[in-house]
Amino acid sequence: MTTATLTKTETAGAALPRRRRGDGRVALAFLAPVLIGFAAFYVYPAVRGAWYSLTDWNLLSEPGFVGLDNYAELVRDPLFWNSLKVTAYYVVLTVGMQIVLGLGLAALMHRLTRSLVLRSLLVVPWLVPSVTSALLWMWLLDANLGFLNHLLVSLGLDNQGFLTSPELAMPSVAAINAWGATGYTTLLLYAGMLLVPQQIYEAAALDGTGEVRQFFRITLPLLRPILAFVLVVSLIDSFQLFDAVAVTTKGGPVDATRVVYYYIYEEAFTHFKMGYASALALSLVLILGLLTFVQMRLLRASRSDLA
Repeated sequence: MTTATLTKTETAGAALPRRRRGDGRVALAFLAPVLIGFAAFYVYPAVRGAWYSLTDWNLLSEPGFVGLDNYAELVRDPLFWNSLKVTAYYVVLTVGMQIVLGLGLAALMHRLTRSLVLRSLLVVPWLVPSVTSALLWMWLLDANLGFLNHLLVSLGLDNQGFLTSPELAMPSVAAINAWGATGYTTLLLYAGMLLVPQQIYEAAALDGTGEVRQFFRITLPLLRPILAFVLVVSLIDSFQLFDAVAVTTKGGPVDATRVVYYYIYEEAFTHFKMGYASALALSLVLILGLLTFVQMRLLRASRSDLA
């Protein structure tokens, strides 16, 4: 090897670390707006919220440090535990509806049609603002003027207080939100089904396996990572229920729909107990983190049978 060749090789080797350092600075410059926004709108409010949870701040005076008193009050607060129970009931209803309906619609689309128009129509309810859809369904479910009650009366049935009955209010709210989210869930599950190789279904069909058995023996096991993602996203979204309750029932009747998010709002902006509301919010974050961790471990979300 000549001296000139060695010199060029050494020069290229020395320039490589400098180029990498330059690439790092460029990457940081591109990430800076996102990092600044994340720090300003997520990290800073979270830190402030954690601090306020240790104070008696009421929005009107300077916060005073009270230590863990808010958390002690939270443990003794029956309304908080009731709101958690109501929220859990809602989560079971709405997530169950979304998964069952989403799986059914996705399986039908996968087997019968792959129409782009149909997929576009499915996502329309998800694009409608939650307040708008809640207002729409509040009018449809009205006990006196609602279309559904007029339909029941025309069929010889009694009026139903969908949003005024303690037994029907929460299932009605869950159905309203499931209506809005099922299309998005369907598209996620449908995308997962498209990843399953068609040869697996063809081999199963040659062995005489019917459509139903193929769904339970092939489709569902191979959809595990997508199902885990859908369950985690749906769980977190369901625990943040606020708009539909604020528009339709305002926590009633008889606390039947007073979910934890709405209870936090009431404590903060109705009773002006911002310190206590911050403790409630931080406790909700910890609960969601624990539930997400348990779900991911139980569903083995990081593993796929397609590998």
